[in-house]
Amino acid sequence: MKRLLKQIVLKYIGEEKRTHAPLNSHEKYKKSGLTESEAFYIREKIKKAFEEDKIYRNNTICLDELSEHIQDNRYKISQVINMYFSKNFYSFLNDYRIEEAKHLLVSDSTLSVKAIMYEVGFNSKNSFYSAFKKITGLSPNDYRSAATMSFVQNEIQMA
Repeated sequence: MKRLLKQIVLKYIGEEKRTHAPLNSHEKYKKSGLTESEAFYIREKIKKAFEEDKIYRNNTICLDELSEHIQDNRYKISQVINMYFSKNFYSFLNDYRIEEAKHLLVSDSTLSVKAIMYEVGFNSKNSFYSAFKKITGLSPNDYRSAATMSFVQNEIQMA
């Protein structure tokens, strides 16, 4: 209580100290009631939804829809993603989308980047390019070019 009061006073007088350290997610969920076995079960259902059902391809997917898909509580799903995958829902979602986009960029040169963008669940070119570059460090076109060059170089070396 004293700590909270001090924070309020410091904020009011403009002397609030800001921290850039993330909150400990385990501390955040200390009272959630989610057991380890329940978390494991939810984690497996999430992995199945993404890896087998490829739910990330749905361009309107949100936490509520994932909750409906795997028939579990959205708050517990969010907690499991935060704690066991160390990401928020949208970062987790984009990781899957970008992994498939990388695969498609390399495996099917006939698909345009725009077609791949829609195939993996993105609606916007800007959000696709932004997420792709954040994860890979390259634009989709640069990634495709680099992967093609790498493949050609490996083929030459093997010959």
